[in-house]
Amino acid sequence: MLAIDLEGTEICDWLTSRGITCILLKWRVPSPPYDWRCDCRPHNLAISVPSLEDVQRTLRLVRTRSVELRIDPRKIGVIGFSAGGFLVVEASTHFDDRLYPPTDAVDQESARPDFAIAIYPGHLGMEKDSIALNPDIASAITSKVPPTFLLQNEDDHVDMVEDALSYYMGLKKAGVPVELHSYAQGGHGFGLHAKKLPVSGWPQLVEKWLGTIGVLHE
Repeated sequence: MLAIDLEGTEICDWLTSRGITCILLKWRVPSPPYDWRCDCRPHNLAISVPSLEDVQRTLRLVRTRSVELRIDPRKIGVIGFSAGGFLVVEASTHFDDRLYPPTDAVDQESARPDFAIAIYPGHLGMEKDSIALNPDIASAITSKVPPTFLLQNEDDHVDMVEDALSYYMGLKKAGVPVELHSYAQGGHGFGLHAKKLPVSGWPQLVEKWLGTIGVLHE
């Protein structure tokens, strides 16, 4: 089930309060052979083509309509949580992959995000206590991957902290600007609701980070 409020509309409310235009994408949830629950793809780590097609098309549409939306076409980023965090990573590394036949002039636009925010992403690390990275992602990392913000907790029992750590190391090796935050407590799926824990300050960390890369200005 999609957390359309916890990891969708509530996130848009926060971003718009900071003067950032937010476009909420309801993407096609992976189904066999991409569904992580079916245990039917290698290591459950293969790229989910339908989901990534949706993100690519959306990024191209937003760039095409940047004047209408009154946004800077060079400051269009992606944010996602859990499986959406993995999709953020897919969009950041596979933006040059032509996954569907062009349908109109929109598809001539770039699908590369200008920045990426992955919160408790999954399916990136190969195993616990290892920084071995998902090979489908590792093989696609280049210096063209956009600046990235990563957050994952030590006590996340849905997705491992190694998911963020392995991707962090892959980006670092490629010379991609990357920032990583990990907390002892917070678990998984908290969105903006971890009020009594240090991780609750993650939105402010994101705002400061966006300032350092020139996206958000006070």
